[in-house]
Parts: sequence; structure tokens; C-alpha cells
Amino acid sequence: MLAQGCVLRSANGKLAATNASATQALHDVVATGDGSDAAVGRRGVAVPLMARDGQRYIAHALPLQSSARGRAAATSGAVAALFVRKATLGRPSAPEVIAKTFNLTPTELRVLLGIVEMGRVSDTADALGIGQATVKTHLHRLFRKTATARQADLVRLMAEFDHPLAG
Repeated sequence: MLAQGCVLRSANGKLAATNASATQALHDVVATGDGSDAAVGRRGVAVPLMARDGQRYIAHALPLQSSARGRAAATSGAVAALFVRKATLGRPSAPEVIAKTFNLTPTELRVLLGIVEMGRVSDTADALGIGQATVKTHLHRLFRKTATARQADLVRLMAEFDHPLAG
């Protein structure tokens, strides 16, 4: 991909995209250079890219764990790994895959997404226009179907399905 230079290229030893805003976003990901997770975060960063021919790609910058980062940084200064894939409309979204995997009803999926986005039962109930007791009922069904026990486990499950290396 670097050799072709159609999506990413090496410019003076630095990674560059075909447009300036994507290049800046990639540079921001590793800007700290001190081994902290400030720019990359715990889950990583997704940067949209466009090839010269107009095809769309997505670059996922994933943080190296502190032990791996220490080994990699000793020789290269690496703080993140970059995975690039072509963006496709045919690929199912993480919520669709989760719903199918765990046989969730549409309402259970909406409650799951509400909990992931908002965190609290009361906020999810308000957003969905249903009672808190109804949200709790669906949460208990979600726990049973997904073999989880806490809302944090549901958030983690969602993050695992949304990982760029999953599927």
C-alpha cells in the first residue's frame, strides 16, 4: 500500500495520507510520542481515508499495550499499530452482528445500544420513551442471552464486536 502510494505513502520518513486532513489526523494519533495513551486512547482511533481513485478506506490505530509498547519503542518509538482496510457497505455493523449472534429482539438491541451510549438506565429509558422497569427487564434478558452480569460487561462485549480485527 505504501509502495503504491494510492492511500498512504511515506513522506520524509513519516506516514502520510492522500489528503491533508487525514494526514493530520494520523499525526495527531502518535503526536505525544511519550508512550502515553492520550491520543490513541484505550480503544484506538479510526481515521477515514480516501484513495486517489476515490475508493474509501479506514485506518484503525490501536494502542500498543504498555509492555509491547516498551519493547517496540526501544527500537522504533512505536506507540500504536495501524490497520487499514477498504470500507465496504456490505459488511454488517457490530450491532447487527451482536443481535444475530445472541438472538436479540429489536428492543433488546436498542436497550443495549442505549446502555452503551448513555450508561444509565434512566437515560436509556428516557431516550427510548419506555419505563425504567422495562429497561431493567430487557437488561436482565441481555445478561442471560450474552452470559454477562453487569452493564460494564455489555459495554466490553460491544467494544469487542466493534474491534477492527473482529469478523
